Amino acid sequence: MTLRNSSSAGSDAAGADGLPVQHLVLADETAMVRLGSVLAAALRGGEYLALRGPLGAGKTTLARALLRAAGFLGPVRSPTFTLVEPYALGSFQLLHLDLYRLGDAEELEMLGVRERFGDAVVLIEWPERGEGWLPRPDIELALDFAAEGRSLRVCAARGGAHVAAAIAAAAPTFSRENRS
Repeated sequence: MTLRNSSSAGSDAAGADGLPVQHLVLADETAMVRLGSVLAAALRGGEYLALRGPLGAGKTTLARALLRAAGFLGPVRSPTFTLVEPYALGSFQLLHLDLYRLGDAEELEMLGVRERFGDAVVLIEWPERGEGWLPRPDIELALDFAAEGRSLRVCAARGGAHVAAAIAAAAPTFSRENRS
């Protein structure tokens, strides 16, 4: 993973809370797995992470890498059809949601998702399908296809500043030049 200065990339210099927006390039699946490890180490419980991007961009791959790095050994199921998959991770629970097949944001109320926010880490793919119902994310990770691998835009609110800082600190170790 390589880090590019957001201002030199011609994008937003700061997010809604004035925190810097990071633009990274994930060269391959190994970089995606390493990013999952950084996220797992940074999470404290209570964060809401929004994963955005087109089909096949790597949202579920990143979620799976995060869960593995956090020590989850069981099967990691994509919540595409179940909408919610809960995982117990030592000191906190992680809820993985995939809202791609959600018909209406109000369906989240029937699933009782609102009551699960709090101490759990909530990781949501396709959060735009729950707009108007979901709270603002602590950190938004937007994946997209790039000429070399995937691009990643990281935008944090105050509640996710520690996660964004961990990504920024680790970014230089993910570039191809620094791998052994």
